[in-house]
Amino acid sequence: MESLLAELWAHGYTILCVIVLLETLGFPVPAAVALFISGAAAAQGTFNIASIAACGLGAMLAGDSLMYFLGRTTGWLLLGILCRLSLNPESCILRSADAFFKRGRLLLVFAKFVPGINTLAPPMAGSMRMRYSVFLRYDFVGTLLYIGGYLSAGFLLSGALTAFTKGYRTFNYALSLILIAAAIVYAGLQLWFWLRAKALRYAPTIEPEDAAVDLEAGHAIVFDVRSHGYYDARTMRIKGSRRLDPNAFHQWHTQVPAGVHIYLYCTCIREATSARVALLLLEQGVACRVIRGGLRKWKMAGLPLERVPLEEVADLPLFA
Repeated sequence: MESLLAELWAHGYTILCVIVLLETLGFPVPAAVALFISGAAAAQGTFNIASIAACGLGAMLAGDSLMYFLGRTTGWLLLGILCRLSLNPESCILRSADAFFKRGRLLLVFAKFVPGINTLAPPMAGSMRMRYSVFLRYDFVGTLLYIGGYLSAGFLLSGALTAFTKGYRTFNYALSLILIAAAIVYAGLQLWFWLRAKALRYAPTIEPEDAAVDLEAGHAIVFDVRSHGYYDARTMRIKGSRRLDPNAFHQWHTQVPAGVHIYLYCTCIREATSARVALLLLEQGVACRVIRGGLRKWKMAGLPLERVPLEEVADLPLFA
C-alpha cells in the first residue's frame, strides 16, 4: 500500500486525471477516493490544491463532453449499452426519459453523486439535443460541486488526522485505512446487488428454443418487459412478442386462454427485470417463466426476430 501511495505522490496529477476520466466514461474506478486522497495530500503540502482541482475539473469535463457528443451522434445505441451494463439495471434512468426531459438541467448538477446516473446523464443530454452550451454550464456546476466537495473533505480530514498522527509513515497508514474502508464499501455494494440477483433467480425459467416451439405452436404469449420503451425504430424484438411496461402495471389484466403459457424476456444482465416482473405476476397467481438469457440468447440461437411496430416507437423528447 505504501508503494501505491508513493506512486500517487510522485505522479499524482496524471494518476488523478486518468482515474477521473475513466470513471466519467463508465469504468468502475473510485474517483471520489482519489479526489479525497489528493485533497489530503494537498493539505500535507504534497500537491497544490488549485492545480489538483483544475486537473480533476478538466478531466471530468472532457469525459462528460465526449459522452455528450457520443450520445448526440449514436442516440439510443450508446444509451442502451450503458443501461445494460449498469450494476443495477432496474434503476436505469432510461426508463424515465420524460422525467429526465423535465428535470434534466437540474439533474446534471447532482448526477455526479449518484452511481449509474453520473455516466448516463451526459449521453442522455446529447441524445435529447440539449444545447452544448446549456449542458456545459450545468455540468460545470455539478462537476465543481463534486470535485470541490471531495477535495475539501480530504483537505479538512487531513488536518484532523495530523492532530493525532505525525510523520509520513503514519499518514500513509491512515490513508491506507481509508482506501481499505472504501474497498470494503464497494465490495459490500457488489454483494448486495449479487444477493438481490440471487433472490430473483427463484423465478422459473425456460430455454429460448423451448419457448420458440411453444410460441410457434400458439401455446405461449411472449412479453417484452425491457425496463425502457422503444425509442429507436431499428429496435428488434422476439417475433410475435408483445410489449409490457414493467414500470406501469400494478395488476394483471390480460386474459390468457387455458393451456397457454406466459414467457417474459428483457435485455438486462441476469434477466433482472424479467425476474422481477415474473415474481410480481406469480404473487398475483399468474403462472409465467423467464426466457433464460433474454433477447441476447434468443438472437444467438438464431430464432426469429422482428422490428418493433412503428406505432409503438416513442420519440425521445428533445430539448431543442
